[in-house]
Amino acid sequence: MPEKETDTSSEVAAEIPEDLISETKHTTVINGEEVSYTATAGTIILKEEEEGKEKEVEGEKPKASVFFVAYTRDCPKAVNSTSYRRARPITFSFNGGPGSSSVWLHLGLLGPRRVRMMDENDKPLPPPYELVDNEVSLLGTTDLVFIDPVSTGFSRATPGEKPSQFHDFRKDIESVGDFVRLYATRFMRWSSPKFLIGESYGTTRAAGLAGYLQNRHGMYLNGIMLISTILNFQTARFVPGNDLPYSLFLPTYTATAWYHHRLSDELQKDLSTALAEAEAFAWGEYALALMKGAALADDERRQIMAKLARYTGLSQDYVENSNMRIQIHRFVKELLRDQRRTVGRLDTRFTGIDRDAAGEHSEYDPSYALIQGPYTATLNDYVRTELEFESDLPYEILTGRVQPWNYDKHQNQYVNVAETLRESMSKNPFLQVFVASGYYDLATPYFATQYTFNHLEIDPSLQKNISMRHYEAGHMMYIHQPSLAQLTEDLAGFIQSAIPQ
Repeated sequence: MPEKETDTSSEVAAEIPEDLISETKHTTVINGEEVSYTATAGTIILKEEEEGKEKEVEGEKPKASVFFVAYTRDCPKAVNSTSYRRARPITFSFNGGPGSSSVWLHLGLLGPRRVRMMDENDKPLPPPYELVDNEVSLLGTTDLVFIDPVSTGFSRATPGEKPSQFHDFRKDIESVGDFVRLYATRFMRWSSPKFLIGESYGTTRAAGLAGYLQNRHGMYLNGIMLISTILNFQTARFVPGNDLPYSLFLPTYTATAWYHHRLSDELQKDLSTALAEAEAFAWGEYALALMKGAALADDERRQIMAKLARYTGLSQDYVENSNMRIQIHRFVKELLRDQRRTVGRLDTRFTGIDRDAAGEHSEYDPSYALIQGPYTATLNDYVRTELEFESDLPYEILTGRVQPWNYDKHQNQYVNVAETLRESMSKNPFLQVFVASGYYDLATPYFATQYTFNHLEIDPSLQKNISMRHYEAGHMMYIHQPSLAQLTEDLAGFIQSAIPQ
């Protein structure tokens, strides 16, 4: 039984939380260019104006201590610092979960240091783990601010405040948005080109933030970068009555079966050809068959089952017993069952070993097990040594402490922030959107992302503001070295194109 949250303000009222900031200087080489930068690690206290009080510090109630790490490129000596700061882009970054810290984008993709977890043959390395210079860091293009939402990383509700108030779809967007406003104010970045980048549930947050920042704070963005996107949750919820995910996950099943050599010789020849076939089937014959339900004729049903077996690498008997509906958790267990192996959810290239090979679901996600150790160890060392920030709190990498997550007004419908994004782009027609997906990602499949954007109902004049790119990797495509290099190049090009010349 979970412990009941209590208001302990009477016990800690005398202790007023304060900002804690550590600033260090560094130099690195990015894309062959020497870059000097300042790293700022610390906490900022979010406060709420109390009703009936003046709008001043004495009338504000501390609500949460938010941990962040910021990297700002140092201004060249011969350049005016104010002009340089105004021209220099700034990107606010976060991951998803809900319950994830910002460590993945921070030490995997964007920051000046990254986790070395694969060898030259793209095989996982054993512990202990180390950080290396990120020679393609996005710091060469934009300043970076990594934000840990409340209850993740070192971020916490202040004493006397209930953490659960932040474990909420709407409140999460508001608290992160208020941090962005506060950071831009204190560090004088309102006049800088501004971007958001989110991964997984962080893309849900980013789309919501685009609306919140515009409507609440009048902060208009230049661009949003969505890594492994989920905006419409109907595309990923395998529940009775919702057939949409079955067709939208199918091309990723095909990519996975191709990677593990479970397709026919004809389909194994080329991934792009196999995916093109699977996509045409998924939004054509298969989608129609699912829509027909019990009205599907027997001969049509047999044809559909045969094609499902062809594109999934599963037996036709298994497809038939599943009523033509292959759930993700069954697929990752079934595909390599004859080898007593499971495949990952975040990245289906990786395999795991269960004690029970006959079960219906896998015991764990082998792709998450692969990354959890390296990122946890290196972050805990890095923040205290190189960034010189001290805290005895556990750094919550990916925590269940935010559960149950409250979806607020979406309790009786699927969460869908695609409409918020459409509205934001309509109000701010200069807002650019970049979307990155991995072919081997079963957490946020690329075909489901395409479906979402195909149904955005955005005005045709704004369609050019959306760009999309796919990579031969999984949810965290940057752990694959070729994808890391290509993705950072694509992100840098996107940011440069979204800034008025």
